[in-house]
Amino acid sequence: MKTKNIFCAIRIFILALAAAAAVACRHAQPVYVDVDGEMLGTFLHVTAQTDRPASEIYDLMMRIDAEAKSSMSIFDEASLLNRINRNQTDSIDRHIAFNLELAGRVHDVSDGAYDVTVKPLVEAYGFAAKDRTKNPNIDSIMEFVGFDKVRVENGRLIKSDPRVQLDFNSIAKGYVVDMAADALEQMGIENYIVDIGGEVRCRGQRAKGGPWRVGVDGNQSPGAYVQQVISLSDCAFATSGNYRRYYIDDEGRKVAHTIDPRTGRSAVSDLLSATVVAPTCAEADAFGTMFMALGKDKAIEKARILEKQGILVYFITSGADGAFEVYYSEALASTLKRKEGFHAI
Repeated sequence: MKTKNIFCAIRIFILALAAAAAVACRHAQPVYVDVDGEMLGTFLHVTAQTDRPASEIYDLMMRIDAEAKSSMSIFDEASLLNRINRNQTDSIDRHIAFNLELAGRVHDVSDGAYDVTVKPLVEAYGFAAKDRTKNPNIDSIMEFVGFDKVRVENGRLIKSDPRVQLDFNSIAKGYVVDMAADALEQMGIENYIVDIGGEVRCRGQRAKGGPWRVGVDGNQSPGAYVQQVISLSDCAFATSGNYRRYYIDDEGRKVAHTIDPRTGRSAVSDLLSATVVAPTCAEADAFGTMFMALGKDKAIEKARILEKQGILVYFITSGADGAFEVYYSEALASTLKRKEGFHAI
C-alpha cells in the first residue's frame, strides 16, 4: 500500500513539473540580441532573434564592412572602384556588377535622372570630400557623364571615354544593408532588423510582437525629431534628403547634394526628402536618389507607376509659406502612425 502511494506521489509530482514547464514555455520571451557599432563610416544597429552571441554577429558585420569598402568605396584609394576610375583595371567583381545592373534599371525608369557616372559633377560641386569649384565648367564635364558611356563585357567594364568615373554612394549603402540581412538569413535568423546609417531592412517581428517600427526624420538636423513612424516587416527602407547635405545658392535656396545628370546642375526642388519602402534596400536607396533628382511633380508621377512594382513612397515637400506637405503611396497608408492632413497619391 505504501509503495502504491509513493508511485502515485511521484506521478503527481512529475505531472506538476510538466504543467509548470508548459506554463513557463508559454510565457517565455524569445531571445533577441542587439549589436551596435560603426559600418561604412556611420552607425550600425542590428536586433535579431537568435541564440548566437552578439559578438558573432558583430564580427560578421565587420567582415561585410571590409569586403564592401574594398570593392565600392570612393573614399578608400585602394578600392576596386577607385582603381577602375583611375583606369588601373577594368575587371569588376560581383558587387560592382550587381550595382551597375540595378543602376541601369533605375536609370531607364528615371528617364536619365538617375546616373552613377555623376562622380565628376559631384566632385565639382564639393559633395565628394572635394573642395567646391566656384565656377565649374559644366559643359566640359558633361562630355564624360552618362550611363550610355559604360557597359560590361565578360566581367570587364568598358568605357567610351577614359575620363568616365563611377560613384555608387546612391546605392552601395543600401546594397550593404542587403548583404548584412542576407547573411543573417543564411544563419537561419527569421526575425531581425538591420540599420546602417538610417537605411533599414527588416523581417518578421520585433521582440514585443508585431512589425518593426522605423522613424522618418523631419527636415531638420538628422534625428532632431521623428516626423513619422512606419510599421514594416519583410521589406527595406531608405530616405534621401537635402537636409543632410546642402548649401545655399546665390538666390538663397537650398541646393541638394543630388545632381541631375541630364543638366549637370545641382538639383533645386520643392521635394525635401524621399523615403522609399521597397523589397530590397539597394532599390530603396537608388529610387530615393532618383526621386530627389526628379523633383516633386515628376517624383509623384513616377511613384504612381512604381507602386505597382512594390516601390512605395513617403515624400516631404515644401509648401506655401514654408509649411511642410506630405505625399504618400496609398498602399503605405495602413503602416503610417499618422495621416491627417497628408495626401495619398
